[in-house]
Amino acid sequence: MQKWILSLIMALLISTQVSAQQVYVEGVDYKVISPAVKTSDSSKVVVTEVFWYGCPHCFRLEPYIEHWAKTIPDGVIFEQVPSVLNASWSPHARAFYAFELMGVQKQLHQTLFDAMHVKRKRLNSIDQLADFVAEQGLDEQLFRDSYTSFPVDVQTRKNSQNEKRYGHNGVPAIVVNGKYLASGSMAGSNDRLIKIIDYLVAIELAN
Repeated sequence: MQKWILSLIMALLISTQVSAQQVYVEGVDYKVISPAVKTSDSSKVVVTEVFWYGCPHCFRLEPYIEHWAKTIPDGVIFEQVPSVLNASWSPHARAFYAFELMGVQKQLHQTLFDAMHVKRKRLNSIDQLADFVAEQGLDEQLFRDSYTSFPVDVQTRKNSQNEKRYGHNGVPAIVVNGKYLASGSMAGSNDRLIKIIDYLVAIELAN
């Protein structure tokens, strides 16, 4: 009798846990991307944040994402991808990849966000961005050369193709393993968005 009661309690606990995990609903809290988009590493669960430096929502999400990225489990990798959903966003996407070529992307990522959203600087052209780079004590000409380089052309074109496949119409957008699309607008808050990301990551890790 005691064994039966213990089994019943365990079953109820498991049922409760499953129910708690099922609060996120496909089509409401996240979308399924069909067909799935190839990721940068098929051996890992890849979480991709698609963002734009000029987006205030992306700016406000950044500290949440930065904290979350420090806690990801083994088997998961995180990447940030600058959006070219709108043609006017292209200069910032090109700047992101120019920074990568220069080896200063991590150094300048938050600095550029802050310059645009805290200091309210207009950084929408190669000249304005080059001035920004020079202000950081970096090589302005190297930035210009990187900005207009073939590798940056290739990467921004690739982004455009992938964004069409993701099917999103705004940023920030979070893509989990090329299969699921989540966003702040669907989640309702940045805190809840992080929980949805964890939920979708858990699904992929279990597969």
